Amino acid sequence: MKFLKILRILVIAFFVWSIGGVILHRFVPVPITPVMIRYCLSELIDGRTPQLAHKWVPMERISPHLKAAVIASEDQLFYEHNGFDFDQIEKALEERKQGKRNRGASTISQQTAKNVFTFGTRTWLRKGLEAYYTFLIELFWSKERILEVYLNSIEMGPGIYGAEAVAQEHFNRTAEKLRRTDCALIAATLPNPKKYSSKNPSSYMRKRRQQILRQMRLMAK
Repeated sequence: MKFLKILRILVIAFFVWSIGGVILHRFVPVPITPVMIRYCLSELIDGRTPQLAHKWVPMERISPHLKAAVIASEDQLFYEHNGFDFDQIEKALEERKQGKRNRGASTISQQTAKNVFTFGTRTWLRKGLEAYYTFLIELFWSKERILEVYLNSIEMGPGIYGAEAVAQEHFNRTAEKLRRTDCALIAATLPNPKKYSSKNPSSYMRKRRQQILRQMRLMAK
């Protein structure tokens, strides 16, 4: 009985903590995320000094082209779904069964939940927490707030998190001054920002940028 009582207290405490945290960040900027902390710890363990670049800026100080680019490349149904794109999830599972290369099926909401409220590790526990927090942010935040937090927290290069950091580190300008082509190039790196660079883009990255620019034009019509 004592064990059940402790378990009940822990469960209640978790729900209070998680819901309170989500409501808090509906209004308050996210200064640092568990994923950023994990990156810094990983660098320290490897004997390197962490070089973390991150600066929160409000949505009005982020180029609208970046907003359009990430939606075009990552989640074109962002404003229509409730946090989960079940069609894409089903396609991803089917392709995995066929032995094809894993495709991304995470929405912007899911990526935001993963980066802001979990350490981003590849475990079933993280997946469960990601789904739970995705539900919460869709419930308590507006779509614009989800996108604002996403653009300020997503990894955009090794040790580079958010629009302002990547704008300054890779383009020598502020996030507000990013050009349309800059934004498409940044969006092109998001599937793997450690492998792909918006500072020194490969021919594949330049090709991917053109594809995203076409999608942006189509979505603007």
